[in-house]
Amino acid sequence: MKITVIGSHLCPDTLYALCKLREKNAEMDFKNLSASLPDLKAYLAVRENCGLYEQVRQAGGIGIPFFELEDGTRTMDLDEVLAKL
Repeated sequence: MKITVIGSHLCPDTLYALCKLREKNAEMDFKNLSASLPDLKAYLAVRENCGLYEQVRQAGGIGIPFFELEDGTRTMDLDEVLAKL
């Protein structure tokens, strides 16, 4: 199952998630928000319009890492992603 990981190489939680997914040999597409303005723009559109982010926005958080799976699942929960592998 292919997983799109949206995060930043500057974020320790993102780096941890990438390591765990690599350990499971997951097929990944990493969108590095610190290195790509088009990816950042696309992410911000999701963040501003997805109900999953309501609490994150209220808390002033960024909400990364964010995972989107081939089956359409969107989550910020690494354990949920790992369980589906």
